[in-house]
Amino acid sequence: MNRKFETLLLFSPDIGSEERQQVLDDVSRVVGEYSGQVAEVDDWGKRTLAYPVQKHTRGHYVRLVYGALGSAVAEIERRIRIADGVLKFMTVKLADEFQPVEEA
Repeated sequence: MNRKFETLLLFSPDIGSEERQQVLDDVSRVVGEYSGQVAEVDDWGKRTLAYPVQKHTRGHYVRLVYGALGSAVAEIERRIRIADGVLKFMTVKLADEFQPVEEA
C-alpha cells in the first residue's frame, strides 16, 4: 500500500539548477521504481538559514510530496545522502494512504 510522504531538501546555494534537477530526477525515478508517484515539487528558492549548516548561511529549499511504499523512503534517503550539494534533508509520513493524482 502506498503511503503519502513529504521530503524537504536543503541544497547548497553554490550548486546550479542542473545539479539540483539531477537529484530531483533521481528521487522521482526511485519513486517510480517502487510503484509510486510524485504529486508535487515545490521549489522554495534560496533563503537565509537560522543557523549555519556546513558553513553556509543560505540554502536552496525544495519540497517533494509523493506516494510510495515505505521501503522506497530508505532508498531515496540513501541516494540523497550520497548526492553532492545536499546539506540536509528530512522525510515525514503525511498519511497512511496516498490518492494518486489524475493525469489530464
